[in-house]
Amino acid sequence: MTLEGWEQTLGTGPLLGIAAASIAVLLVLIIRFKVHAFVALILVSLLTAAAAGIPTAQIVPVLTSGFGSTLASVALLVGLGAMLGRIVEVSGGAKVLADALVNRFGEKRAPFALGVASLLFGFPIFFDAGLVVMLPVVFAVGRRLGGSVLLYGLPVAGAFSVMHVFVPPHPGPVAASEFFEANVGILLLVALPIAILTWYVTCYLFGKWAGRRFELPIPMLLGQADEEAERNPPKFTTVVLILLLPMLLIFLNTGLATLTTAGVVSAEQSESAWYGILITLGQTPVALLITLFVALATMGTRGGRGMSGAQDVMDKALAPVCAVILITGAGGMFGGVLRESGIGEALSDSLSGVGIPLIVAGFVIAGVLRIAQGSATVALTTAAGLLATGVAAADFNELQLAAMVISVAAGSVIASHVNDSGFWLISKFFGMDVKTTLKTWTVLETLIGIMAFLLAWALFGVASLV
Repeated sequence: MTLEGWEQTLGTGPLLGIAAASIAVLLVLIIRFKVHAFVALILVSLLTAAAAGIPTAQIVPVLTSGFGSTLASVALLVGLGAMLGRIVEVSGGAKVLADALVNRFGEKRAPFALGVASLLFGFPIFFDAGLVVMLPVVFAVGRRLGGSVLLYGLPVAGAFSVMHVFVPPHPGPVAASEFFEANVGILLLVALPIAILTWYVTCYLFGKWAGRRFELPIPMLLGQADEEAERNPPKFTTVVLILLLPMLLIFLNTGLATLTTAGVVSAEQSESAWYGILITLGQTPVALLITLFVALATMGTRGGRGMSGAQDVMDKALAPVCAVILITGAGGMFGGVLRESGIGEALSDSLSGVGIPLIVAGFVIAGVLRIAQGSATVALTTAAGLLATGVAAADFNELQLAAMVISVAAGSVIASHVNDSGFWLISKFFGMDVKTTLKTWTVLETLIGIMAFLLAWALFGVASLV
């Protein structure tokens, strides 16, 4: 929301001080005094809004707007994904897929296999949806082989993260390519190898280290398969098709949108009924809903449960994730307060004139905005918008433009922390406290950003010689 009739009068210094103090207070409340994250986020959001000078009558609307907008994108995905994941788990489907992966790649390479599968699933699927669909498989492999959840979970979560941040047709890189007038096809050819190499070094190898460093049990969030289901599990092909179905449906949306942007699909075709139907079927909540019904029909009633038993399975799936949804929404609330208070705009104004190379400026500006207000999308689009004029004037070639997009995207992913709703999603799904999440997920996201930026900078230098 945009506050009408109010302008921020505080300067950049005080606003940055408020942001730093609010984050520090939040961490102290949660880590030192063990205040529940949901309550602490609401309290600190309220205090931050008041300190930033937001009119008293507008404080609660600002809080509820940030909370509601986050839930609008997260609640449906997590709720439907949790029910789908519960069915895959309880039916024995997750164990079937876990066994197949372990038998094919071996026990030592199971985390690698899970990560590669997530890279494939992550091509069209957004971070949140892909993660909740893959979690039952991650937990099933972890229970079979033993070890920390981070050994299996970080390569998977990192795979969805790198694909979502760097690779078209995800909205972030597509939006940045539009600002910079970069060729999406060339961006895809460049971003895919950078994303894969970045994943291997910063997600897979770091995940192996973190798995040894932090011994965390496999969470029971999505339950386990029952004995009857394990005696009569679904076929491997059935499980794979269920997991592929949302990917294929979502690709209808992202693929058509990319073709439309590229001009392959004409404006007249984009207004036709068939186009609208396919776009709707490919919306992530719709795709997950369709997949849930297919999973119900093929796996939900196994083991003599019937539809009433399947209903009970779905009911039990929602209860554990309610805390995840609420805390994630509260994290979005906190980020929304930081944005509405003018902190992001103040940073943009102060950084836009920094006399450093554009490839470095894109990373720095996006990174500072990400740290300040939490949203990677806001950081990416704001930084790209600020640099668009300078990039156009520089007359870069197509490879340099692609490197610019990756640089800004790399800055937008670093330092996921308490003002990022994704931070809380990872924390609660993996059963980690805030301190451990900062030592693992925050570090991982920062490594992703730094390595991708270095690769983009190297590409930019090579491209300048062409």
